[in-house]
Amino acid sequence: MGISRKVGHNGARRIVKVTWDAKPVESEIMTVKDDWIDYNGHLNMAYYNVLFDTAVDEVFHRLGMGPDYVKTRGGSFFTAEVHVCYLRELSAGMKVIATLQLVDFDAKRAHFYQELRHAEEGWLSATSEQLSLHVDMNARKVAPWPEDIAANLTALSQAHASLPRPERAGRHIEIRKKP
Repeated sequence: MGISRKVGHNGARRIVKVTWDAKPVESEIMTVKDDWIDYNGHLNMAYYNVLFDTAVDEVFHRLGMGPDYVKTRGGSFFTAEVHVCYLRELSAGMKVIATLQLVDFDAKRAHFYQELRHAEEGWLSATSEQLSLHVDMNARKVAPWPEDIAANLTALSQAHASLPRPERAGRHIEIRKKP
């Protein structure tokens, strides 16, 4: 993936071309911290979300919505819905990596799927499916993506179009009654 960022001499924004590979986007390697371990001796459920959110922030930064986006452009992204499936325990000190696949997006929303894997052994620890909303922070209302961000989401969507829909995407919670 290559990124080219340019701002005009007068501070005006130009559309930034972002290219993506036809595979889920990988995060930086992250380490499970000691103080994230709960009384069951494994990573507390809340910190799975911290790891997933850190990976989302990395991708959104690449899309053009980094830490300065709220201040410089008055926009942000809020989570509307998230569903996490915990598949295998993580312990303190383990190295993990998250992947993100854009499942769909429209003028104001992005739906993506993530997997959290052991960075060295590759086994799947958890999955997360999320719906994010673009928000105009001045109006505090959902608003369309700016043109450059929408173009970057389109590029990511096109790169991910050839990927199969993740098998675990679209799951919901239910207890099936036995006959």
